[in-house]
Amino acid sequence: MREATDPLLNLVKRGKEPAVVQTVRSTAAAVISYVVALRLSSEPVPLTAPLTALLVVQVTLYATIRTGISRVNAVVAGVLIAIGFSALVGLSWWSLGLIILAALTIGRFVKAGDFLVEVAISAMLVLGVTQAAGAAWDRVLETLIGAVVGLLFNTLFVPPVWVSSASESLLDLSRRMYRLTSNMHDQLAGPVSVEEAATKLHEARRLDNDIADVDAALRQAEDSLRFNPRVKEGLLSRVVLRTGLDTLEICSVVLRVSSRTLTDLAKARAGEPLYPAHVSQALQEMYTHVGGAFQAFAVLITSQVSASAEDAESRLTEELAAGRKSRDQVAAMLLDLVRDEPEQWQLHGALLAEADRILDEMDVEKRSARLVEELDLRAREAQDRHPRLTAFKRRLRGASRRLRHLRERG
Repeated sequence: MREATDPLLNLVKRGKEPAVVQTVRSTAAAVISYVVALRLSSEPVPLTAPLTALLVVQVTLYATIRTGISRVNAVVAGVLIAIGFSALVGLSWWSLGLIILAALTIGRFVKAGDFLVEVAISAMLVLGVTQAAGAAWDRVLETLIGAVVGLLFNTLFVPPVWVSSASESLLDLSRRMYRLTSNMHDQLAGPVSVEEAATKLHEARRLDNDIADVDAALRQAEDSLRFNPRVKEGLLSRVVLRTGLDTLEICSVVLRVSSRTLTDLAKARAGEPLYPAHVSQALQEMYTHVGGAFQAFAVLITSQVSASAEDAESRLTEELAAGRKSRDQVAAMLLDLVRDEPEQWQLHGALLAEADRILDEMDVEKRSARLVEELDLRAREAQDRHPRLTAFKRRLRGASRRLRHLRERG
């Protein structure tokens, strides 16, 4: 019975993936825009409308608005250029070159963005028909229909918030980093060959690809939070996830360097244990706490429930404190080891410095200060971009305070 339901469960799970959701939404919006264009446009086959809807309906509402404005700007600019050229010259090789040059130049001024080439395409299509004016305005109408349908579609049927997908990617990244610390833990358990150490180092280097995947998922989540009526604290969520990924990215780089340090030690030891038993045990304990801190940190930055966030913060604080204690014990042991065997002192010191960097990056107080700093920076950037809107909001808040004061006095 369970085997029979597994394909259905997999289908339901895949139905929530961004690619599947985007496919269904784009298809529906394109069909609706085509039906509307058939009634409003004089063109027998108004394919510009569904084409525009396909381009406009993005995974997030923010991307839909941004894409719709850019495409409408591109098409209208291209149409106006074509109308101007059709009134002066016909279609020839030199006029075609001039219109493409003018379209690509003007497209940059009208902020066509990714649809810069669309300016030239619209101008050429309109210039190539006999009745340029009629075809031009039909193309504008169809573009507007596709853009409006796409925007209304994503407004009425608000796209999902992809925070959970980004959060899961962050948790997967923390699990990979935990496995990497486990590999380092295992390297300290006994003799390690250079080939084994190099294999672990290669696994650490693959974290770069994982970071890139998480960054892409996070960008999509950030866009889904913008202009979304279902989200009340979109800016805070974006800053929490972004700063969290920045911290994990720094820690992944440090982990990769630590793996390289252990590889160099393996070369120097030539198949012997990397450290004496008591030092290895202390280092293993330190990496155990570092791995636990990675997991607690990821849960902290992805938790939407306050109780879960508090538990994760408590666990992170405990793991960091235990990690620092273990680090201090390792430092004392390595100092004695360096006195007896000074040949690899720089590698021993590197391991300690790298552990310090990781523990410092995930520090709870440092993270709180970073969040406040980022929020202040975003607020200042918003004020610089929209000074009039900021001044208007301040006047509204001042009037509201005065009105509340008068009511209290009355």
